This record gives sequence, C-alpha cells and structure tokens, in this order.
Amino acid sequence: MSQTNTITHDIIVVGAGLAGSWAALAASKAGVKDIGVLSKLHPLRSHSGAAQGGIAAALNNVRPVPGSGSSGPLEAIPPGEAPIDSWELHMFDTIKGSDWLGDQDAIEIMVKEAPDLIYEYEHMGCVFSRLEDGRIAQRRFGGHSTPRANYSADYTGHVLLHTIYEQALRYGVKYYPEWYCLDLIIEDNVCRGVVAMDILTGKLYTMRAKAVMFGTGGYGRAWKITSNATANTGDGVAIAYNAGVPLMDMEFVQFHPTGLYGKGILMSEACRGEGGYLRNSDGDRFMEKYAAGLMELAPRDLVSRSEQLEINEGRGVGPDKGGVYLDLRHLGPEKIMSRLPQVRELAHEFLGVDIIHDMVPIQPTAHYSMGGIPANVDGQVIADAEGTPVVGFYAAGECACISVHGANRLGTNSLLDASLFGRRAGKAMAAFIQNGAKLYPISGDPAQRQEERIQRLMDAPASSKESVAQIGAELKETMTNDCGVFRDGERMARALRKIKELQARFPNARVMDKSRRFNTDVLGAIETEHLLTFAEVVVASALNRTESRGAHWRTDFGRRDDTNWLKHTLVFKNGEEGPRLGYKSVNIDWEKYPPQERKY
Repeated sequence: MSQTNTITHDIIVVGAGLAGSWAALAASKAGVKDIGVLSKLHPLRSHSGAAQGGIAAALNNVRPVPGSGSSGPLEAIPPGEAPIDSWELHMFDTIKGSDWLGDQDAIEIMVKEAPDLIYEYEHMGCVFSRLEDGRIAQRRFGGHSTPRANYSADYTGHVLLHTIYEQALRYGVKYYPEWYCLDLIIEDNVCRGVVAMDILTGKLYTMRAKAVMFGTGGYGRAWKITSNATANTGDGVAIAYNAGVPLMDMEFVQFHPTGLYGKGILMSEACRGEGGYLRNSDGDRFMEKYAAGLMELAPRDLVSRSEQLEINEGRGVGPDKGGVYLDLRHLGPEKIMSRLPQVRELAHEFLGVDIIHDMVPIQPTAHYSMGGIPANVDGQVIADAEGTPVVGFYAAGECACISVHGANRLGTNSLLDASLFGRRAGKAMAAFIQNGAKLYPISGDPAQRQEERIQRLMDAPASSKESVAQIGAELKETMTNDCGVFRDGERMARALRKIKELQARFPNARVMDKSRRFNTDVLGAIETEHLLTFAEVVVASALNRTESRGAHWRTDFGRRDDTNWLKHTLVFKNGEEGPRLGYKSVNIDWEKYPPQERKY
C-alpha cells in the first residue's frame, strides 16, 4: 500500500541553491505567494555556497596599476575616469571562452543584466569586499580580459546564498528541507508536478503544481576526483531525462585546474586571480609555454590541459607524480589572510600545508557541467531542437543548459548564470501563473511507482555480492580514467561498455538498511542509479563528437571542426536501445562575433 499524500502549490522549485531560491524569491515578489522549495539538504548547505572566487559583472571599479603586468596589483578607478570594461567586452570574453558554442543571444542578456543583479544583491545587504571608497572590490579571473570578479574574500557563494535565502524567507517562500525529488510528472508535454520523499519519515508525496522549476545543480560526483559536494549526483538531469526531456551538450564537463591533490576539494581560482603561480616538479612556471599572454589566468580548460600535459610528460609532483604545485608564498601573509582565508584553511585541514610558507600540491578536478536540461533565457524547458516548450517546466543554474557557457565556462560566470537566470525563471513562472495557468490532473499514481522502485531496492537478496558503493566506485574510476581531461575513442567506447555492465549489475545491488526513517542507504542507491543514467549520456555524446572544443578534448581528433560540429548535441531517451542523439543550431551573430581561432 502506498504511503502517499498530496501537496499542492502554484509553483514548486526543486533545489534551494542560488537558482532555486532566486526563482522562488522573484516569483513571490511578482505576486505569486503559494511557492514550495524542495531541497535534499538544508538550503544553506546547497552547493552554491561552496563557490569561492566571485561573481562577474562589468562594474568598472578597478584597473591594473599602469606597468604592473597581467598579474600585478590593481587600483580603484577614480570616479569620472574612462571605463576599461563594458558588457560588450564581457560578452566577447564569454563567447571566446565558450569556444563559440555559447548561444550569443543568451550571453548578451546575461552580461547586460549582470550589473543590475550585483546592485540588487548589494541593496539586499550582501557583504561584498570593498574598496577604500566603499565600492565593491573586484579581482582578475581566468579568461576575463579585465578585472570584473566581484567578491567577498573567498566566501562569495556563501554570502550570496545566505542573502538570497533570508530574502526568500522574508517574502514567505515555504522550504521543504531534506525532501528528495524522485520523479517529474509530465503528461502530454505538460508538467504537472513531482513525486518527493520526506527523508526524515520516508513518506512519499505527490506534489502538484501549475509550474515546476529544477535548480538541482551539477553532476561532478560521477568522477572520482571532483570539487563537487557529495550531494551533486545529477538528480535533476537524470529525472528529467527519464521523464522524456532531452539533455543538451552533456559531453562538456569542465575540469578545474586547482583541486587539492588526491581530494579534489577546490582551491579557488581567486588564488590565481590574486597572483598565484603554477609550478611543475622542476619549479618552472610552465604556463608560459601554453598561454604566454594570460599565464595562470588563461581559461580553465586550457590550464587544466596544460597541467595534465606536464604530469603526463613526467614533471608532476606527489607520490604518484599526478599533481603540480600552486605557489602563493610571494603574496605574503596579509594578502592571504584577508583575501584567501578559506583557501588557507582547506589546504591546512586536508593536506597539512600552510600556503603562507609552502607550495600546495593540486591537480585537475571535475568541477562544472556546461550541459544539462535545455532551456531558453526565461528558464522555459524545451522539448526539441525547434524550441517546443515543455508546458509548465522550467530550469536554471548548473542543471540547465541555457548555453551561456557553450563548451567551456569562464570563472565567476556560474554564480552570475545561476542568480540571473533563476531570477528570470521566477519572473517567467509568475507571469505564467498570472496569465491563467491550470492545475492539470494527474493520471494513475506516480508516487506508487516510486514506492515500488524503493521496494525493489530493498528486496535485493541479502546473499547478493553486488554493492551499491562498489558500483558507484567503479563508475567514478571509469569516468576519471576514460572520460577526463583528455579523451579518445577507444577509451570512451570502453567506458560505455563498462557503464552498460554497471547498469545491468545495479538491480542486484543490496540495500542494507530496510527502515523508512532517514534511510541514507536507499538515498545513496537512488543517487547511484542517477549517476549511471546520465553518465551514459555524457560518454555517448563525447564519443559521438569527433572534434576538440573547449573542455571536450580528444587526442584522436585534436582540432575544432566548425564545418561539422558547430552545433549543440541533444540526447533523447530511447528505451532499452540507449541514448538517441540529435542536434540543435548555435545562435551566432555572424557579423559581430563570427567564430575565430581561440588563442590566449
């Protein structure tokens, strides 16, 4: 018998990070008051809070000290002096960073609205670091041609998340902390709600709504070395895919250059923005060979590949020679303690290294998902290459692919993307509700189907030797070894075979905890099933794209191929036959921003 109940809201948001909380706040401010936000964690534990270095916007508050070079000190721009930055320059940097796979209409909206977003944060009381005259402080970031990272020491995501969460509470948004979304209810291309579990009780609920938004974050936990929190298991993309929604550009996964060696925990790009160096085992600043103009502040995909080449050629550090060094010693204690306090704490806590006195070993770490659920600039999820809307379904943040990042994201554009398109999606949902959106009926009992799914997990024979944890570990090892910084057809074909094997083994994996209350064993099994679902899409998309572009770098197809591959990948679920691949055109202004060689 299904232990289900029904809950109804006008809007249900899944995910309580910046995208989800901004959407709920914006919809409430626009007049919709019946809003529920589900989060499988406490909202303030959402992964948005782990972002460290800054949020991009062309505010024109600082400039390099004349003659100081690409990593020298910055100074405030006196009021009234000519600006050095503009939304047009931010747009070009983002397009170039995307390796021309970003949709330029969406990028233009993002960079134009960015300053207004920052000032809205400021007026809400967000605690930014400040210049002496009170303006918001800015720093350099990789791939940006001017300093436009607006920051709060190295806790930027943390302060943004706290600000937006308290404002959402102020406007009456109802949060469901530690509730887990299990299914998305779509019938006749209309989204009608979700199925969710109250983790504390184990009880399932059918949650009906006129509009649903996913802000469920990324999926870095499919890799062994990752900067992502344990919760980043790609639930939203897997659930949407299983419900018949396509996924877009899933082959593009960014590896951050500075994850702590052996751990993956992020050492913010602010380390390099403040002037940190990368060194190999010989002590050389090796980025001079790969990006002499920007050095350590080249885009992340380029820096990660440069590190991996140094490692592959025998100039790595650490017990397995699998890392390189991040050197911050020359910044001095005062700058480190004021600008990078969290970074120092992380290096000391996890590796026992004090960055004031010693270099810290780092390595590329799976970090950010450029692909995801396809959506337009208002967060409206689309069902095909023609842009047909999935009525009542929206997405924003890292789980969405509005394609402002294309093949590679620039640092500080992620907090901007999540906040700005979360805000736009909230406004769009409010308009949708106020223009007469209906609460559609639901056929059958979708919660009962999820009850049966959980029961199947619990009914796996105790004698089975299959372990959920072992299957997850084998998947992560496979993705790291065969679908990482560098890729080739042979290894990805092997990865695809392994994923199919793991999918076949999964139904026999045993769940040890048979209770209902706070059963993390069952949650771990469901999350692993989600990892297996979208990992197949990632590898199939990467194997199919026979070129190198942005974060997708193939050693057997080492060039960008605009003739055949200047297009988005769309992947549709195709039953037992596996992913069905299609394509969607890239929106390009051929007069202003035609594709060109990407050099730094």
